[in-house]
Parts: sequence; structure tokens; C-alpha cells
Amino acid sequence: MSVNLTLLIVMGALYACGIYLILERSLTRVLLGLMLLANATNLLILATGGYAGLAPLFAKDTPAQDYNDPLPQALILTSIVISFAVTAFMLGIIYRTWVLARQDDIQDDLEDRRVAATPSFDAEDDAEVPAETSEFPLTMLGSDGRDVSNHATSGGNGGPETGQPVATVVAGGLEMHAAAEEKPGSLNIDASTEGGGK
Repeated sequence: MSVNLTLLIVMGALYACGIYLILERSLTRVLLGLMLLANATNLLILATGGYAGLAPLFAKDTPAQDYNDPLPQALILTSIVISFAVTAFMLGIIYRTWVLARQDDIQDDLEDRRVAATPSFDAEDDAEVPAETSEFPLTMLGSDGRDVSNHATSGGNGGPETGQPVATVVAGGLEMHAAAEEKPGSLNIDASTEGGGK
């Protein structure tokens, strides 16, 4: 496959100018940059098609390698249609901004500046243990790993007199004692296959 060096140089210049213009704040310059990028892409597709061959018309005495590849030409035609649609869309945006604001420059959005100024660390989202945002917060397991909380156990279905600890739950500022069956790892459930009680 032979590559035309002139096409590559022109393509690189168009890409460089297009990227430079697309980074400007003027919508007209952004439109010109998009048009240059589209033309540079067309040249890139054309360069990937290889050297020019015969027209892709079938003849019995012509070998297959002498034909021109029609796929890059079809891709270029598709690219032209897409770039035309993007250009028309950008022209509509430019016209609308000129009618509304009589200016072509993209202004800074105050909300964007506020978001950019906020730190990237969010205490709620980035914490190892997420903060409890429920209306009815449930305390975590106690320090012994068995009870629901570190609150003292008293009364209820269990306790020292029955030999089964009581699960204490704090919800909405009220302290409630749950039955032993409701606690994780309850001691009154048999670990047999039937799961019968003691």
C-alpha cells in the first residue's frame, strides 16, 4: 500500500488547526474547527484506501487486485453527510445565541465554577462506612460482635436469667428491645437441618 505524503501533511495541518479552533470560546471558531476536523478525517479515510486503482466495475479479464476499493469512498460520503448535519446544527445554535444574547462567545456558567471549586472528596460517598441517611437509623453491631448495640441489656425475652442475650435497637431516639430470634446469630435457633427451636 502506498501512502501519499502530501495527503498526510495536509491532513495533519487540518487536524492541528481544527483542534486549535475547537478549543476557542467563540462558537463560530468552534464550527470552523469542526469543519476542518471533518475534512481531515475524510483525507485520513482516503489515505487508508491505498493507491488509486481501476473503477470498481466488474470485468472478467481484470484481476481483483487492480480494482479500486469502494469502501473508503462510501465512508467518505457518509462522513460528508454527518459533517453537513453537524454544521447545520451548529449554525442553528450560533444563530440562536446571537438572537438571544447578541454575542458569540460561550460564557462561564456559575454552577460549573461552583462544582469545579468543590473538593473531590465527599464525606458521605467516599467514606469506608457510609453515613446512615435513613429516617429510622439502626445501630450497628456491638463491640462483642453479637449484640445489635452496646446498650445495656435489661428485661425482655432473655437476659441473664434465661441465658439468652437481648438485642437492643435504638430507632428514632427510642430504645427498643428485640426478641432474641430477631438478632443476628441468635442462640435460640438450632443449627440442624430442620432449624427447630431449643
